[in-house]
Amino acid sequence: MSSRTVNAETTAEAYLQLLKDRGIDVFLGNAGTDFASLVEAFARFEADGRPAPRPLVVPHEFVAVSMAHGYYAAGGRPAAVMVHVNVGTANASTAIITASRANVPVLMSAGRTPVTEEGLPGSRDLHIHWAQESFDQAAMLREYVKWDYELRTPVQVESVVDRAMEMMLAEPRGPVYLTLPREVLAARPAATTIASPARRQSKSVRFPDPARIDEAARVLARAERPLILVSAAGIDPAAFTALVDLAESGGIAVVEADPIYANFPHRHRLHLGYNQSGATNPSLATADAILVVESDVPWYPALQKPSPGATIIHLGVDPFFSRYPMRSYPCDVPIAATPAAALPLLAEAVRRHADRAAVLRRAERFAAEHDKNHAAWDQLAIQQAGKETIGFAWAARCIGDVLDDATVVVNEYPLDRRFAAFDRPGSYFASPHSSGLGFGLGAALGVKLARPETTVIATVGDGAYFFGEPLSSLFVQRAHGLPILTVIFNNQQWEAVKFGALGVHPDGVAKARGRFPLSELTPSPRFEEMAKTVDGYGERVERPGELGAALKRGLAAVREGRPAILNVMCQRNPA
Repeated sequence: MSSRTVNAETTAEAYLQLLKDRGIDVFLGNAGTDFASLVEAFARFEADGRPAPRPLVVPHEFVAVSMAHGYYAAGGRPAAVMVHVNVGTANASTAIITASRANVPVLMSAGRTPVTEEGLPGSRDLHIHWAQESFDQAAMLREYVKWDYELRTPVQVESVVDRAMEMMLAEPRGPVYLTLPREVLAARPAATTIASPARRQSKSVRFPDPARIDEAARVLARAERPLILVSAAGIDPAAFTALVDLAESGGIAVVEADPIYANFPHRHRLHLGYNQSGATNPSLATADAILVVESDVPWYPALQKPSPGATIIHLGVDPFFSRYPMRSYPCDVPIAATPAAALPLLAEAVRRHADRAAVLRRAERFAAEHDKNHAAWDQLAIQQAGKETIGFAWAARCIGDVLDDATVVVNEYPLDRRFAAFDRPGSYFASPHSSGLGFGLGAALGVKLARPETTVIATVGDGAYFFGEPLSSLFVQRAHGLPILTVIFNNQQWEAVKFGALGVHPDGVAKARGRFPLSELTPSPRFEEMAKTVDGYGERVERPGELGAALKRGLAAVREGRPAILNVMCQRNPA
């Protein structure tokens, strides 16, 4: 067994050494008085030239956790986040909910108000140290983290860090929460021998039951209109590739159900489009066999259900989404497995059982539907190009036109994927379905942090932009060299609120008057001017013909190292 000795002046220093040893390279901090010994430890590491996680100051907790989310999604490595006691935890809570529902591991930590009123280094010495103490600080997050604990003594450091790591990386993955009292961080530990590398590994691939794979393959191979519905498998590039192989092996159509990653190539002729939020793809009604892959909401039962005779297969690490209080989708064949492991086995089994002529016949029929869909989408975008104001379809089309293999999009709702093609794994990230608004800006920064060579475009609505702590996000872009292009789809409203009211009250007074109280965001700020606060580039865009050139100017600024904001004045259905 390999081991090494950790000599540290404080528990805080030992904690950071352990994080680095366990593969944590980034420490996103929003500090308070509880950080005293961590500040000193980072200063010592810097002075001595010793390795430690990279400390990045993030001036808002929501942005910090969203950055950790994007960092993992884009790079496959978890980050550490630390915030200030209970108040910092409260600010971070929405982002933790989002990470939890997306099964994204985050080592979330917070200081704890000093336990002692006197007598120890780190004891209480400010008035906040009484008012900020909680009876159960972790309670506000306990429903959404996989594990929570408080470090109680320096001798626990290795055990606690390893427990946190194994819990957040065990499937289904997710955030954990660790509280760190100031006196414990300030304490001087004895020299400690640790296992290095750790002997507490929990990463493992879940392989499926072979009988379930064969059962599912027979169903898919014999179906006339088999359909795959997928939302989140594409976080793993291997699953993206395997899904293409499966679809081609069986001549199976693919629909992305409110996707939060790129799961399948948009231009592939077996791709039949998307379940847009609040709508169901028409392929659902005619499918006689449906494979649901890592999708919590594959369709909306109140709007459309599969045919009663359709066989339903669910595949995922946790195909029943066991942490959701209520979810009632039928399942005839469950496959609890890592998609990247199960999909190649399923493709091989489908090839064994399928009739090749039938596969070609299905593929040709679905390809014709694909071509018809794309022709209609292209026509809609082109129609909007001739309007007075910018439409959402045209805006998405223009963004699609500037994409290349070195560009990634992080989307918080407005970008309609029908009009912007994503054909590579890892080229698209979207906000998870928990809908904690503001995710997009911080997540885009995390993607840029994980892939510094990549150009990152964040597409957000004006409503989401307010929630994303834009000034904090701009600070991080300049302070840490993480410039991104932010494209704001500015329709001067919270559209989801408006259409939610229309859905419940389609003939109500709000519709008749054309006014929707509590949804209107007017007068709209000049968001583009915010770029000036960090010496960035800002531009307001009002006409369809102006958008393409404006995007190129914004991208040029970002590639020069400057943050950029395009404030795009638009409507979903322009006049």
